[in-house]
Amino acid sequence: MKEQDKETVKPATTRSLKMAISRARLVQAEHSDAIADMREADLARLGLLAEELEPVFADIPGNADQFDCALVPGERPRLWIDMLAYVIMGRDRRNYRFVKSTMTGRTVLHETSELSEMVDHITDYIAHRLIEREKMLDADNTRQARPVAAPEPVATSSSAGSAGGKIMAFVTGMLLGIAGMLAYEWIAEHGWPLV
Repeated sequence: MKEQDKETVKPATTRSLKMAISRARLVQAEHSDAIADMREADLARLGLLAEELEPVFADIPGNADQFDCALVPGERPRLWIDMLAYVIMGRDRRNYRFVKSTMTGRTVLHETSELSEMVDHITDYIAHRLIEREKMLDADNTRQARPVAAPEPVATSSSAGSAGGKIMAFVTGMLLGIAGMLAYEWIAEHGWPLV
């Protein structure tokens, strides 16, 4: 019976922690390589988009410094269009996703797998933003050009603003304070009369 116990306890194959760690490292390295390859592919596709957008950014007026075509590598590479909008690759790594950050979160403005379609949409976005900027500058110039009306004098009530009313309030407060202190001393010395 002892021989049977030894046979059941002994495993069929020897397991080594070192071998398990080396297998885990190999799997992790393959996973990291796959992620790096996907990142490089994303960077390449976004780089193509940036090249297609170069003429558009060259046409932007010099005083409109809000736009900057910047390709930023990272965990998820992004092609920034302005401070709020950027392009990332979709989950399937084939679609371009044009996203705008808002106060309520991210909004997908457009998603397509066609490079030319995305370039057209970004060009329209930039045109609309430039028109909005012009309207804001015109409104600001109009507001500055209007004459500013003189501020109206603030009406004060005669009882609250007069010097005599303030002196009377001060004297009344002093008299009430003295009367309260005298009442406290009398009660502390003689006791409360109703008890």
